[in-house]
Amino acid sequence: MLQNLRKQTKGYRLPSFLTSLFMILEVVMDVFIPYLMANLIDQGIDAGNMERIWYWGIILLGCALVALIFGVLSGFFAAIASTGFAKNLRQKMYYTIQDFSFSNIDKFSSSSLITRLTTDVTNVQRSYQMLIRIAVRSPFMLAFSFFMASRLNAKLSLVYLGAIPLLALGMFIIISHAYPLFVRVFKTYDKLNSVVQENVRGVRVVKAFVREEHETEKFGKVSDSIYQDSSKAEKIVAFNSPLMQGLMYISLLTISYLGARLIVSDSMTTGQLMSFITYTSQILMSLMMLSMVFVMITISRASAFRIEEVLSEKSDLTDKEGAITSVTDGSIDFEKVTFSYTKTEDKLCLKDIDLHINSGDVVGIIGSTGSGKTSLIQLIGRLYDVFSGSVKVGGQDVRDYQLSSLRNAVSVVLQKSVLFSGTIKENLRWGNLEASDEQMIAACKIAQADPFIQSFPDGYDSHIEQDGSNLSGGQKQRLSIARSILQQPKILILDDSTSAVDTKTDTHIRGAFRNELKETTKIIISQRINSVKDADMIVVLDEGLIQSVGSHDELLIHSEMYREIYDSQSREEA
Repeated sequence: MLQNLRKQTKGYRLPSFLTSLFMILEVVMDVFIPYLMANLIDQGIDAGNMERIWYWGIILLGCALVALIFGVLSGFFAAIASTGFAKNLRQKMYYTIQDFSFSNIDKFSSSSLITRLTTDVTNVQRSYQMLIRIAVRSPFMLAFSFFMASRLNAKLSLVYLGAIPLLALGMFIIISHAYPLFVRVFKTYDKLNSVVQENVRGVRVVKAFVREEHETEKFGKVSDSIYQDSSKAEKIVAFNSPLMQGLMYISLLTISYLGARLIVSDSMTTGQLMSFITYTSQILMSLMMLSMVFVMITISRASAFRIEEVLSEKSDLTDKEGAITSVTDGSIDFEKVTFSYTKTEDKLCLKDIDLHINSGDVVGIIGSTGSGKTSLIQLIGRLYDVFSGSVKVGGQDVRDYQLSSLRNAVSVVLQKSVLFSGTIKENLRWGNLEASDEQMIAACKIAQADPFIQSFPDGYDSHIEQDGSNLSGGQKQRLSIARSILQQPKILILDDSTSAVDTKTDTHIRGAFRNELKETTKIIISQRINSVKDADMIVVLDEGLIQSVGSHDELLIHSEMYREIYDSQSREEA
């Protein structure tokens, strides 16, 4: 885990080193100051010598200023190093997610990934800043102060040895009880983000069904769960401060009592005792800061593991060596294909699929919900790999293609259209960054989107809100179809993506496909027989099996399932 995180310091290792260097130099100055104070008291104040007071006073002031400069520089470089580390970490996680296959993404919820990219990275960033500053300062301050205190009075410095074991025991108890709670808190944050995300996306449905109170209650339960676990963890961690302060005050009282006896017996000077007390404070403050570091590491440890889960996740879909970079045509062959999302034989979504589609054909796929329609088409663009058998495009197994080349040749228009905030042109150019205005207009005419776009005051420069909230469902679907056409794919798949379009427009779209996209293989998944009845071939799926294949007229004769669907839809239209 640490190796993956350490790699993200690349480009910011020099600021990290300078942070620690200036921190050590500040510690040297801070440890030297009590020694100078002892000389100021013994040679100046106690001796009534103003010359020595000025002499040691000026040196003290100079050391304090130098310590201040070193501290400022350490803080400056720490800010650069920690924010740079967080930037690298977020970028690495984001780029890793972009390479995930659908099966990889299925392991993480979108809300969980958002939490890991934000809250978890922030926690790790804070810990990193503490590690290069406080975790460096405290051990050096502890060691240097103990050395100086031992030089002043070795026996008196043994007081520290009694405080350290008590602190270690206390910290172990605190961390062992707090860590499991912090782990649970971050998992609950995933649920909280999921609730917020669902509510914001479905706010129209919430208001339409007057379910605001239910949603508020659901949010309140998750939020209260976070509060309960967080407050319990923070209460445990809060014991750290009184534990440290108690040990510090007991040590100071012990040293003051023993030091006073040594002064009376002329074994120690007043200045030396003052310096010793200062060193005591420095040692105990170092221990307190170290305990804070341990607490912060405890909190961020859970975040670090969650980040590592993302960084170590490897896509199960990769390009093989010497992968094919071009798709010759849009022919598709399913040969004895079985498929399972869980990659287990007892939960197969598709079973023994044999299907052969010629390049340029129009193919309709119809079947009940859960029959495997979407699973079937996802194998064509290798969004998932088959469990057994093979899928071929252009006569080659899809696993032999370079993924980017294959997916550029296979364009899928989903039922739920996804549009991005920006202009219509910007959304269309997702299909082809170099598309000219003429090409965009031609694609939109095929998708029957041009008329409504031209009705907007700004035409193709009209702004689309996030997720296309200022467009109707049918308008979003037609823009999505146009975007896919601009990609100029060998295979165009419409996954129930005209469900929000009226039947007349649907007919025009299918007619334009036949006339304008003759070389492109068109696969149309639909619940409406009218959308597929003119196809060259119609595939009827049922529970992951091909129930029948043929033209509309052939299926009316040979397929009871197809005939029942047709009859029921005909009665509804009548």
